Amino acid sequence: NELPVHTPVCILYPHIVARRDTLTTSCTRRIRLSSMKLLRSVNQFRQLARIARGGTNLQHTSAGVGHTSSLCARGVTNQARKDDTMGRLLAEQLQAIKEAGTYKVERVITSEQAANIKVASEEGLRKEVLNFCANNYLGLSSEPKIIAAAHKALDTHGYGLASVRFICGTQDIHKELETKLSAFHKKEDTILYASCFDANAGIFEVLLTAEDAVISDSLNHASIIDGIRLCKAKRFRYCHIDMADLEKKLIEAQSARVRLIATDGVFSMDGTIAPLKEITELARKYDALVFVDDCHATGFLGPTGRGTAEYWGVEDQVDIVNTTLGKAMGGATGGYTSGRKEIVELLRQRSRPYLFSNTLAPAVVGASLEVLSQLEASTHLRDRLEENTKYFRSAIVEAGFTVKGENHPIVPIMLGDARLAGEMAAKMLEEGIYVIGFSYPVVPHGQARIRVQISAAHTKEQLDHAIASFVKVGRELQVL
Repeated sequence: NELPVHTPVCILYPHIVARRDTLTTSCTRRIRLSSMKLLRSVNQFRQLARIARGGTNLQHTSAGVGHTSSLCARGVTNQARKDDTMGRLLAEQLQAIKEAGTYKVERVITSEQAANIKVASEEGLRKEVLNFCANNYLGLSSEPKIIAAAHKALDTHGYGLASVRFICGTQDIHKELETKLSAFHKKEDTILYASCFDANAGIFEVLLTAEDAVISDSLNHASIIDGIRLCKAKRFRYCHIDMADLEKKLIEAQSARVRLIATDGVFSMDGTIAPLKEITELARKYDALVFVDDCHATGFLGPTGRGTAEYWGVEDQVDIVNTTLGKAMGGATGGYTSGRKEIVELLRQRSRPYLFSNTLAPAVVGASLEVLSQLEASTHLRDRLEENTKYFRSAIVEAGFTVKGENHPIVPIMLGDARLAGEMAAKMLEEGIYVIGFSYPVVPHGQARIRVQISAAHTKEQLDHAIASFVKVGRELQVL
């Protein structure tokens, strides 16, 4: 029988090609042409490889190559020129970042995440410092019962699923966690993601069309901004927590089929809590849905730690909650969307990050179930965090520092200058306090800061050490 047109298959199986008596003339001709093309490609590859290894000039290794040598030489030269251009552009950008004082260096931690951590020094030594820059709000990242729960899930459900959810990546514990998270947030259903960034990236495109409108706070998290960019809805941006401007934008969006207000529950760089009571009132007035990213609130904000909506007493008026398991809820990874059943059902069918990403690892799921159990049983951790927050905020303001936000464990100490923020962070490390300077593009130009984050794991003695160190370094750098 005549072979298919895909003749390279024949080349891969020489024993088939050898049986020329069973091949038609046309197929034989295809095989010969493909063989010659393949040979030329192999020869070109070999010659280029010799150049890459610093070998001799190009040589013809078989008949029929013709002017391949000169073509290859020009190709290599052109590629090298492109590489040089890109390399130069990247080097210039990196140098500009360093000169602006905004170059970010990753410090290496050699211990578990906790209030006390060990950091590798340039000399290779391990320095023990107090950590004041983690999202470990409840101090649960290394809590023994949670680690034990992760071990148990690892033993019973394995290391990973090697699959997305809808193929063969859904275990009973995934469904159990989604059910418990729904109850925690008082919503109908929940869908798990690999991260809240994925949850934000996967929701707007599914829910909104060109007939709809999304009205977003100007300081919303980058993941919300990126998620909105993926949808075709009309976009409106209102000034940060400015309710008059939000109302103006809602009026402008009245012709839209669906209006969705999108806001952070807590703005992570400022520690500012979104005024959800006013936002939900405007949503009712102008028939809009309310979406809240509650990553920096879930687990500790509100009387029982259910987040910003509970803090304001409007849980039943927030339509969609996107949040994370990677901060107060154990600090590992994972995010989720909680809302009405139809929203979650549609996300399972169409949300790209959900459909094309591996399911959450069993160990994370098992640990997260234990976190929820502890939060349901007692509020002592969020209560301690609230006390620590009030104590630190009051003392640092009394010392003369300018801070943003209120009633939240994110305490931004405002400095303005990026280089100054980096220098202060370095000097604080010398004092045994691990904090990080934040500058553009993470925050606007001219608003560089040290973002302090308080944890329930911090003791009063540790808080006092941090306060005293800030005062000492602040005076040295003439901030105070």
